[in-house]
Amino acid sequence: MAKHDEFDDFFGDDDDAPVVDTRADGRLLRVPLSRLAPNLVNPRTDFGTVEEMIDLGKSLRRRQIQACPAVSRSAYLKLWPDHAKQIGDVDYVLVAGERRYRGATAAGNPTLNCVVDDGLAKDRMAFMEAVVSENFDRQNFNAIEEAYAVQSLVAEFGSNRAVAQHFERVDGWVTQRILLTHLAPEAQDLVRKKAMPLDAARSLGKLARDNQWGGAAQLAWWQDEQKQRASASAERSAAKKAAKVPTVPKPLTGGAPAGADQQGADPLYGRKTDPAAPAPGELAANAATESVPSVPGQGNPAEALAGGVGQQRKLFPYDDGVDAAHYLILKMPPDEFNKMLDLLNRHRESQAISAS
Repeated sequence: MAKHDEFDDFFGDDDDAPVVDTRADGRLLRVPLSRLAPNLVNPRTDFGTVEEMIDLGKSLRRRQIQACPAVSRSAYLKLWPDHAKQIGDVDYVLVAGERRYRGATAAGNPTLNCVVDDGLAKDRMAFMEAVVSENFDRQNFNAIEEAYAVQSLVAEFGSNRAVAQHFERVDGWVTQRILLTHLAPEAQDLVRKKAMPLDAARSLGKLARDNQWGGAAQLAWWQDEQKQRASASAERSAAKKAAKVPTVPKPLTGGAPAGADQQGADPLYGRKTDPAAPAPGELAANAATESVPSVPGQGNPAEALAGGVGQQRKLFPYDDGVDAAHYLILKMPPDEFNKMLDLLNRHRESQAISAS
């Protein structure tokens, strides 16, 4: 047993953990690019521009910090024997790290460091999980790539629920992503370019799936949706501006009485008076009045309180969506309104997905 020292207490190493030699299962090799091939089941398609690939290759030439996981050619072909011609006569097939492979190729690097572990190819499910997990964890996929990655996992795991449970997600996480695979290529391009938000893309994906819409119908729906969103945004902006317009006090009529120009003069009698502090009862009444929000169509809250005992306060219009919406548009701060709107949209999407 190794000698215990103060660093064990600092790092929490109470037990002696042995160093395990993993060369039998995971061998770190410097593989010539000519003996290495990317797998043919990677859902990632966007690897960056040529200039970005060259820059990455130059960086790898100086120092490759992260090795690429790979399996032997024979282990890979046991899973996909029909890929033999496409991968060529190589020794190893990448599990992940195709972007590094492309960068090294673009920069003319001769080799790439790889960790070879045929355990990753024990079956298709294990291999596909290894392919997509790194990109999921590092959020390297764009939304469309992620959708096809989840779809490929469902094909291997057998169901949406199996994938969700394996990755510790809710079922809707899988369904929402697969909806994007029903978009036409031109609509998918809008999502990749972030010209179409994900909530709209998922709604469109469901409509396209249920109604068998082609590209033209999908783009027509998006044009109408953009107009509706612009109109709603304009209404919210106008309502916010209207709510910020200051109230101009009405001027006094009939002229001021004599002596009213003196500081502290009473506007009714013209004599100088000291402003009297409000009575405690008046303060309480004012506070109660100001604490009650004004609801459209329900009168002044001060009037609702003036009736005294036995008269109920009038409530928020929960049973009238139009009145409630107008009230929130006028009264709610913009940031809080947007938070509420996002939550309502997500709720509507989850209901639509559940109904499907």
